[in-house]
Amino acid sequence: MNWILLILAGLFEVGFATCLGKAKTASGNLVMMWWTGFFVCLGLSMFLLYKATLSLPIGTAYAVWTGIGAVGTVLVGIFIFKEPVDFWRLFFLSTLIGSLARLKNSLCLKTFFSENHSMKLVCREIIKAVESTFAE
Repeated sequence: MNWILLILAGLFEVGFATCLGKAKTASGNLVMMWWTGFFVCLGLSMFLLYKATLSLPIGTAYAVWTGIGAVGTVLVGIFIFKEPVDFWRLFFLSTLIGSLARLKNSLCLKTFFSENHSMKLVCREIIKAVESTFAE
């Protein structure tokens, strides 16, 4: 559940960045609508990030939150605001996505093996069986 909250927080970060971009170009009553959307998304994003950090390490949660926001905002910039796309922009975007996936997976594996002592025993037995097979 904590990862779902964190992903939602990141999506609301994309929402407040998008509203900020739209408020720049709006006029009349639309400006107030985009500013209202900005503050609603900002508040929800911060609240969900806070809830996620109750059970996730703050460093990991913050890195994933900002990463989701950065990737999402770049994609919104490309598809909605028609920002330019070039090789290096896509290259670094893909390395950011890969880094976030590895960060999440390393935390999940560490948590899994530290909380599941029976799984540690199963893994040790598998390793022993493989070692004994190759030792023969």
